[in-house]
Amino acid sequence: MYDLETRKQALALLGQGLSQNTVSKRTGISRAAIRSWLERIEPLGYNRGSECPRCGDTPKPPAAYSYLLGLYLGDGCISANKRGVYSLRIACADARPGLIDACAEAMQAARPANKVCRVSSPGCQYVTSFSKHWPCLLPQHGPGKKHDRRITLADWQQDIVDAHPWEFIRGLIHADGCRITNWTTRLVGGERRRYEYPRYFFTNLSADILGLFTSTLDQVGVEWKQPNSRNISVARRASVALMDAHVGPKY
Repeated sequence: MYDLETRKQALALLGQGLSQNTVSKRTGISRAAIRSWLERIEPLGYNRGSECPRCGDTPKPPAAYSYLLGLYLGDGCISANKRGVYSLRIACADARPGLIDACAEAMQAARPANKVCRVSSPGCQYVTSFSKHWPCLLPQHGPGKKHDRRITLADWQQDIVDAHPWEFIRGLIHADGCRITNWTTRLVGGERRRYEYPRYFFTNLSADILGLFTSTLDQVGVEWKQPNSRNISVARRASVALMDAHVGPKY
């Protein structure tokens, strides 16, 4: 027999998206007991996804979610296993340890009850977490490559991006962008001299994702140009200064 507080603790963990097996190991409650409680209360409206935006409130903290959304649209994918649990994986280059840490922190903030791990692969690490609710948190998930399907934000996602635009831009740049130093030559006093200047590039094959990036740049007052179908360039001095203040180079 289990007292009322023990039952509440177990149901709260289930509500965070943990599996029955995980809750059983964490609390010492038998899986048979957990199953019997669910059979009695789920028909009455018990919701295991109470912290899921599709099942309840929008993600918290929203700033971390806005950054994670940008990372996912650039270098992320969601895959399902046979148990109906989904893995979110975001590829981060080994050369950017700060980016790997920031990605892991944002992923953990989005699903605090689920573990985040790092899987090594040649030249990169896949920051990974398992949850039944990743497709709810990231409804852009679907079959095939992102640039082969329509990518739009849900209303609640757009509200978060509007409230935290720089985090979204930073996530996109960290995934598919860079800060580089360009150079050109100028005639100064009859002598040709080398002139260097910084600029940001964002590259993506999806016209929809490029549109989300540029519309958010417009929102924060960053001027941009599109030299071709897959690249966005930010080169004007004032706009680069804005990007440096809020994004900066990868690290």
